[in-house]
Amino acid sequence: MIEFGHGTHVGLRRTRNEDTYYADPDLGLFLVADGMGGHQHGEVAAALARDAVVEQVRRGQSLLDAVRIAAEQLEQHAGGRHDALPMGTTLAALHLHEGIYDVAWVGDSRIYRLADQFELVSHDHSLVQELVNAGRLDPELASRHPQRNVLTQALGITAAEQLHVGVAGGRQCPGNAFLLCTDGLTDGLETSSLAGTVQRTDLAAQECVDHLLLDGLEAGGNDNLTAILIRLR
Repeated sequence: MIEFGHGTHVGLRRTRNEDTYYADPDLGLFLVADGMGGHQHGEVAAALARDAVVEQVRRGQSLLDAVRIAAEQLEQHAGGRHDALPMGTTLAALHLHEGIYDVAWVGDSRIYRLADQFELVSHDHSLVQELVNAGRLDPELASRHPQRNVLTQALGITAAEQLHVGVAGGRQCPGNAFLLCTDGLTDGLETSSLAGTVQRTDLAAQECVDHLLLDGLEAGGNDNLTAILIRLR
């Protein structure tokens, strides 16, 4: 059985919510997307990517292929516009099927897994993460780096043939949980804070998500915040 909670908030500094999400336990598909581009472009990009992934998974495509097809469709859509504003989105997705889980991501929306411990499964496609990987930046300083939101990969902006989709997977285990969230949540909260809420067995999944969003707002709410918590019962 799958228990899940979900929610999004525009935050305290933005007038438009360019985040979106999808949660369908029957399909076993959950995703968050953080659009970029300003005006309505980010909002449209995130929605297009969301709908494309959902459609492809429903057709039986693997999660990885679904994300790649979504990237191609979004690139085609963006290429047909005549203004200079970019139109892209991050994506973090989980597919539960046949006793296994698959995750895929592009950009800096994140996927955490709670098993024996709470751990980050995804890795940010960002300039700061590249600096950390190269040993040029202390990981402890990454969350405060002025360029922490500069992405190296994004659907609709990175050419589809150059896109590097992060993937991982494994066996579904009862008691495990997954947290999908956009950077509006993780920019303001430490991993230990996220873990403390997700690990609360006295709260339903929806209550945990409500607490996470409130904690993100109390931490500043500088961006849109979106989270889905999925528990395998």
